[in-house]
Amino acid sequence: MIRTRFTEEFGVEHPVVQGGMQWVGRAPLVAAVANAGALGFITALTQPTPEDLTTEIARCRELTDRPFGVNLTILPAINPPPYAEYRQAIIDAGVPIVETAGSNPAEHLAHFHAHGIKVIHKCTSVRHAVKAESLGVDAVSIDGFECAGHPGEDDIPGLVLIPAAADRLTIPMIASGGFADARGLVAALALGADGINMGTRFMATVESGIHDNVKQRLVEAGERDTQLIFRQLRNTARVADNAVSREVVARLNGGAAFEEVRDLVAGARGVGVYETGDLDRGIWSAGMVQGLIRDIPTCADLVSRIVGEAVEIIRGRLGDAVGAQPVAAG
Repeated sequence: MIRTRFTEEFGVEHPVVQGGMQWVGRAPLVAAVANAGALGFITALTQPTPEDLTTEIARCRELTDRPFGVNLTILPAINPPPYAEYRQAIIDAGVPIVETAGSNPAEHLAHFHAHGIKVIHKCTSVRHAVKAESLGVDAVSIDGFECAGHPGEDDIPGLVLIPAAADRLTIPMIASGGFADARGLVAALALGADGINMGTRFMATVESGIHDNVKQRLVEAGERDTQLIFRQLRNTARVADNAVSREVVARLNGGAAFEEVRDLVAGARGVGVYETGDLDRGIWSAGMVQGLIRDIPTCADLVSRIVGEAVEIIRGRLGDAVGAQPVAAG
């Protein structure tokens, strides 16, 4: 058992989080994470409508009696989703924890807090984490450059970003980007975090609803098998290395506008990868941490292994290292 401010304040057994993942954060995975004693998040915008989200939350409740949350990612768009309606669906369903990401969460924060809902905001920089704390969020999840999805534009890896944020924050902090095993959990705690967030690692689990071809690719891939797309647009995203992501990078490097790659990066093509197992059908998210993924366990086995081995590292190798007393000279 590893207790931290995060486990105490958010009522979960282990300091491990499965954050929101578009097309992946569905009820069976989230419930399996919750039943393993960790904190899972349903991804709100994976559901086509707020009514569908209500149904998915109810489905998750049928599978677990433990706490879980909902991710609400807020991004600028020409035709934005009805965020207020998704927010109300979350509130009406009595979800205890929300993970916000993307734009400033201030518009939604007061509504969630008025109903006793704790909010974790995902950030990619110290300055944004400090701003989120000033707005009143209950915790932050900070993404290092290694992460899948959007790592921001500062390119600061977790080894620097996590302790830099810890020095500035007073609320619990979850370390995200590059975590897959016990070594990562111990390192995150040593750097000042109160837990870890894993996305790519949870994709490669039995209960993850994506195609087995994708899971096997995550096992086989190395840490170099990702691409950074949209760098030229200052909207960087880390995705799996495949024929489509390489073409997107080549076109943008050649001066193409977003409209010229829009069809390649369409969400319908990306979800098709997860559904059909055709790894070159579209772009799909994967972090550098895939280089540490060696198997496809159940969520229960994964969380138990991470926490158990972390305790062994802390009590064993690290404990032995500080237990040896130096011999005085002379």
